[in-house]
Amino acid sequence: MFQGSIYKKIFRKIKKYNTIVIARHVGPDPDALGSVLGLKQAILNTFPHKKVYAVGCPASKFRYLGTLDNVTDEMYENSLLIVLDTPDAKRVDGVNPSKFRYTIKIDHHPYVETFCKIEWVDDTYSSASEMVLELIYYTKLKMSTEVAEKLYIGLVADTDRFMFKTSTARTFYNVSRLLDETELDITKIYPKLYTRPLKEIQFQGFLSKHLTVTEHGFGYVKLPQELLDEEQVDAATAGNLINNFNFIDEMIAWGFFSYDKTTGLIRGSLRSRGPVINEIAKQFGGGGHAMASGCRLHTFEEVDEMILKLDQVCKEYREQL
Repeated sequence: MFQGSIYKKIFRKIKKYNTIVIARHVGPDPDALGSVLGLKQAILNTFPHKKVYAVGCPASKFRYLGTLDNVTDEMYENSLLIVLDTPDAKRVDGVNPSKFRYTIKIDHHPYVETFCKIEWVDDTYSSASEMVLELIYYTKLKMSTEVAEKLYIGLVADTDRFMFKTSTARTFYNVSRLLDETELDITKIYPKLYTRPLKEIQFQGFLSKHLTVTEHGFGYVKLPQELLDEEQVDAATAGNLINNFNFIDEMIAWGFFSYDKTTGLIRGSLRSRGPVINEIAKQFGGGGHAMASGCRLHTFEEVDEMILKLDQVCKEYREQL
């Protein structure tokens, strides 16, 4: 549904502030990066004399989306912060929202908390990139092919090529308009998103071979550091591959749990084809969407506890069918 008032409120603040910082969640994915960098460029297309910064730790895997800006103390002075794709303040990467003069949040995750002065939160959208797309459509922000590419990448990645339930008629209308109004060549985009190094494809075979599937349809793989070292991959690799396990007949939800030596925590990536899994993720300090969530765990004993709860969710789901 058209939400003209929220678009106008956000645009008025963008117009007002000469310094604008755009942030997103820790551990960025293509939607987080694409929406941030796309919005930055759209603002600069419209207001070329403004200082606009996209911040957060870089992700080398997605460097094709563009470069990020280093945070400086000057960025906090009389400036506007726009936080994208992030439901809670603790997950904002690189900056402290409380230090800014004014703050805006644009997010498609289920509501967690209010921490900005303007909040546009709507979990019926496919992605933060789609929300930025609409913001551009319904304000005077200027589209360009560069902006279109970043937002299309974010949208396609978060819908896994429009396979998720959040790919609605509105989503296809927005994408249709994007393709109609720009010179975007989508055939050049998919290789950026889906080309993998050989060792990652080989690791996908390893995951398939070592996948444990419970009686009730929850599949999982536990990946301690020594195993990651042996396979010559990092903690993020399993999470990067998790959507490739969508259509295994015996499995209705699944998770990969990888030890991350940089943080000393275990990264959990969770997906589902039916059972609601984000409530379990919240119990372990994580969160996300009903069918796609994540968490950070301290021990593999916690992982085992989570697996038992997710298996119970799968059991209850099947009993209701």
